[in-house]
Amino acid sequence: MEILVCVKRVPTVGGAITLTADRRAIDTKASGFAISPHEECAVEEAVRLAERLGGSVTVATLGPAAAEEQLRACLALGASGAVLIETEPGLEVGPIATAAALHAVAAGGRFDLVLLGNEASDTGDYQVGIRLAHLLGWPAATGIKALSVDDAGISASASRTYRGVLETFALELPCVVTVKEGINLPRYPSLPGRLRAKRAAITRVPDPLGVSGGAVASGGTAEPARDVRMTSLRVPDARKKQAVVLGQGAGAVPALVDVLVELGVVS
Repeated sequence: MEILVCVKRVPTVGGAITLTADRRAIDTKASGFAISPHEECAVEEAVRLAERLGGSVTVATLGPAAAEEQLRACLALGASGAVLIETEPGLEVGPIATAAALHAVAAGGRFDLVLLGNEASDTGDYQVGIRLAHLLGWPAATGIKALSVDDAGISASASRTYRGVLETFALELPCVVTVKEGINLPRYPSLPGRLRAKRAAITRVPDPLGVSGGAVASGGTAEPARDVRMTSLRVPDARKKQAVVLGQGAGAVPALVDVLVELGVVS
């Protein structure tokens, strides 16, 4: 079974974000980079399927040369191949261009399954998986928390919970599935895995679809590759924590009741 996992280089989740003086980039001296937690689970799910059914896992990303770091991290977890669709450093690429660029990789290989994270942790577009499936003409399921593939590698079953209701989809392969954090517990890379990843060759595709400027084909029509243009970055203001002393002992009870009524806990 041949599986493609699409990942993205993003600032480390939970890390402090510091911007450069021109407010157009993240200061890498203060911030680290990784792949999104959803994508970590997508890599783990792909490796588990390949271990059970045989085959290989290829990871692909659209980004600067520095994204090689994230691809090697995926190789250390068990992926067997990696593709870097290289863009200019600092270039902001939206979901339309991202899906088109990844389509070139997915369509160029004989993949049975394409996995993505449900959304990237930096932009949260929720679009790339759906757009990629549309370009490929494959069925898709999103927000998946449980995935299984039959032993013959012909069909897949994908489940998610939506508004308290369990939904299960039967998909014929090839298909596209976006997974959510919690579908599995990603493994830690082993020392042999790290050493193997360090020596592994990474296939580089130098901006084949004009993502850095120009047009790409989507559904038979030309669309601008630069579907997003970054003007400046801003770090959101930290939420202020405020504590209010309601009183002491029994004297605080009326104020506490008022708060509970305001919150709708009691009436």
